[in-house]
Amino acid sequence: MIGPRIGHRLDPVIVSLCRFIFGGRIVSPNAISITGTVFGLLCAFLVFFEHPVPGAASLLVAGFLDILDGAVARTTGRVTRFGGFFDSVLDRYTDLSVIGAIVFVYVRHNEFNYAMIGFIAAIGTALIPYARARAEAASIQCKTGLLERPERIVLLLIGLFIPFLLNYVVIVLAVLTHVTVIQRIVHVWRQTKGT
Repeated sequence: MIGPRIGHRLDPVIVSLCRFIFGGRIVSPNAISITGTVFGLLCAFLVFFEHPVPGAASLLVAGFLDILDGAVARTTGRVTRFGGFFDSVLDRYTDLSVIGAIVFVYVRHNEFNYAMIGFIAAIGTALIPYARARAEAASIQCKTGLLERPERIVLLLIGLFIPFLLNYVVIVLAVLTHVTVIQRIVHVWRQTKGT
């Protein structure tokens, strides 16, 4: 929802900011993707050791770098099939490691109900891009659904920056990730039912 509304209109602004940060140099999009994943894994590490606010700050940097890598690739003409694949794989490491860290914290505190809900959220988080990948393998565009990656990151940021909301965020993720998967299944069914 967020991505399609903004589109790529902010690419020039984002790339200008990148040039400013790196003194006029443009870093490789894949290097930016790797750096973003490092910050994502740092977030998981901090969350695991129960430092949610620094973890949120790290995830915020990871989210910015995830926007930046695509903007740099498009603006500099470095969009490649491998780059898209590589970025998507690295994004899964960030997404699942952060949710996994949250689940481990619940287990440590004997909050097994929330741990199970977090596990359900992790399954939904993994299935959303899988459903899209399988659809696109069948030549069907599949970007539909309530909860794409930007929305999931925003929800996690809210839960980590405001820890007393985290339980509610995990519940919302557990429900809406699977709603999104169902929306994608229905979308692909509609596209294929006449064939």
